[in-house]
Amino acid sequence: MSLKNRWLVFLHDALWVPVALFLAFWLRFNLGEIPPLYVDALEVLLLVALPVQAATFYFLGLYRGIWRFASIPDLLLIIKTVAAGMVVTFILAFIWQRLVDVPRSVFILYPVILALGLSAPRLLYRWLKDHHLSLAAFEKKRALVIGAGRAGELLVRDLLKSGPYVPIGFLDDAERRQGQEIHGVRVLGSLSDIEKIMQSFDVEVVLLAMPTAPHQVIQSVVKQCQKREVPCRTLPSVADLADGKVEVSRLRQVQIEDLLGRDAVELDQSGIHELLADRVVLVTGAGGSIGSELCRQVLRYNPTDLILLDHGEFNLYTIDKELAAIDLNNKARLHAVLGDIRDEPRMRWLFDHFRPDVVFNAAAYKHVPLVEDNPAEGVKTNVLGTCQIADLAVEFAVKKFLQISTDKAVNPTNVMGTSKRTAEIYCQNLNLRSETTAFVTTRFGNVLGSAGSVVPLFRSQIEAGGPITVTHPDITRYFMTIPEAVSLILQAATMGHGGEIFVLDMGEPVKIVDLAEQMIRLTGLEPGKDIEIKFTGLRPGEKLYEELFHESEVLQPTSHPKILLSGSREVEWRQIQQVLSNLRQACGSRDVQSLYQELRVLVPEFVSTPAEQSREKVVSDITN
Repeated sequence: MSLKNRWLVFLHDALWVPVALFLAFWLRFNLGEIPPLYVDALEVLLLVALPVQAATFYFLGLYRGIWRFASIPDLLLIIKTVAAGMVVTFILAFIWQRLVDVPRSVFILYPVILALGLSAPRLLYRWLKDHHLSLAAFEKKRALVIGAGRAGELLVRDLLKSGPYVPIGFLDDAERRQGQEIHGVRVLGSLSDIEKIMQSFDVEVVLLAMPTAPHQVIQSVVKQCQKREVPCRTLPSVADLADGKVEVSRLRQVQIEDLLGRDAVELDQSGIHELLADRVVLVTGAGGSIGSELCRQVLRYNPTDLILLDHGEFNLYTIDKELAAIDLNNKARLHAVLGDIRDEPRMRWLFDHFRPDVVFNAAAYKHVPLVEDNPAEGVKTNVLGTCQIADLAVEFAVKKFLQISTDKAVNPTNVMGTSKRTAEIYCQNLNLRSETTAFVTTRFGNVLGSAGSVVPLFRSQIEAGGPITVTHPDITRYFMTIPEAVSLILQAATMGHGGEIFVLDMGEPVKIVDLAEQMIRLTGLEPGKDIEIKFTGLRPGEKLYEELFHESEVLQPTSHPKILLSGSREVEWRQIQQVLSNLRQACGSRDVQSLYQELRVLVPEFVSTPAEQSREKVVSDITN
């Protein structure tokens, strides 16, 4: 509020003091003339009340608020200042003239009239601003708001202040809300009425204001919008609205994650807190998609130290700065450590210096075609690097070691999946030899939006005008969101006692071609017409479908409905050590054929595809 406006508001409030006193006496005498006997008392009260009330207005902060956003807190402040001023006024007036000839009813009427006089203009000003009519209002798009709950109410309130949309009504399935009005906007029906309402009210945009809505509801709304070619925008999820602010600026396009995401995961918060609170936690691969989300979620449980390890400088810098900027009201010390899990001296220093209590191993090479082209590098990180930090975890008495695996480790047809399965076997068998460290493995499928995954690729291809490249019309994959995957990893960490492989429930597999078509439609385009889908053929090591467990593994339910327990395979320890030794030699000499042979010793179900066998021969010829 400018200085000029403050003086105008002060003058307005000061003028209400004599008006309120006069009206109090006038009402006392039944709207008639005030007898001369009481005029002197009125003058005395006015001489005292005007400076006293002005002082309370100023010192109690009445002019810090802005009329444009007057609300309940402002009304309470007005009542507070009026009450304080009245008490001081009547005390001073009593000292001056003992309140002679002051009717008792004035003690009630004066503060009530003054409070109304100060608050009513403020609230009227805000109402006029929120409901003003202008030509701009007719230029705004007619919006149908889905969800008449708290988020919907806040969104409409913000839209009425300013925004590109005019809310014409709500849709909500709650019976108690049918026919109600919120800020003058009526609840027109339930979600089943969406098609009829969109047609009857000439809806130009649909706004989803249901941050906790199941993905089936979002899918249904989006389908109806696409049918009528009406754009659909949504508020972020509850996780993304952690600050609780619901504003027009938060609206965004519906994304594929909203359609494929699933209901919120119920977690054992006390168990996770017990695992992580006041602990030293190490996250390897901290700059990656899973690793960075692990860091975000782990930090919520107040570890004393959080060590971020990554060999990529920029990714490490990015997550370190992001976490440092988050105000979580805790005193966790962040340590950004550049290093590679394959570097034994560096890893030994890290474990010796920080002495972690819990380790989450998210460091891995995961891109199937790249690892096929660079098998030795994939094995050096995914197998030898993992085994190395697992050994250090035992040596330095880490309490729990979480190995993050993949569905590609089941019946693998590529080096990436085989290397991750080898790491699973090593951790399970090392657990049998460790008295201090519990090794727990979690296995899940693709995560939406992770680096190198199909969703970012499709987005970039759509932005470029196509075509979208899909390897095969029948190829399917399991998907879950990154936050959900990490939440289940933390949950599995609390459930595991050592040696388990927990398989996360991935829901139903999704056909990649359907995913591509849905992403095209979300941009308002038509598959095959605006954006072409081109089939390129399976890549080396790629399967038509992924599996979450081996046919010989017996899955058992756990206490959590979205986590299953897989059986383990015990292998003779000397054989494991011999294979690791042979793998080191094969990696050092780039002997690709020996590399494949040694991997099959521990993972006999690893079967090369014809494309891989051809690549194996070519790489061997080049390196030799």
